[in-house]
Amino acid sequence: MPIDTPSPPAPPADPKTSPQEEGRVAVLDRPEADTPWITLVWNDPVNLMNYVTWVFQTHFGYTRSKAETLMMDVHTKGRAVVSTGSREKMEADTEAMHGYGLWATFQKDD
Repeated sequence: MPIDTPSPPAPPADPKTSPQEEGRVAVLDRPEADTPWITLVWNDPVNLMNYVTWVFQTHFGYTRSKAETLMMDVHTKGRAVVSTGSREKMEADTEAMHGYGLWATFQKDD
C-alpha cells in the first residue's frame, strides 16, 4: 500500500505580481493604519488662552494665526482638532499635550 506524502508548499508569490493578479484578495494586518486619527484638545478652566496658543506654536510649529484660531475653537466650541495622522503619532501628540497640562484625547477620524 503506497504511503501518501503531503504535497510540498506552493512557492512564494512573485513580488512583482499583485494579489489581485493572482486571484487573491489582500487583507491588511492593521486596518486602523488606513484610518486617519486625530488629536483633540478640550477646553478646561485652568489654562490661559495665551498659554494654549503658545503650546500650539511650540509643539506643532503652527503660525501664531493658526494657533490662535485653534485656541479660539477650544475656547468657544469646547474642543479643537490640533493634529491628524497615524495612531502612534496621535498618541504621542496627546501625551505631549498632557505634558503641557492640557486636556487632550485621540480617536479615529470619522
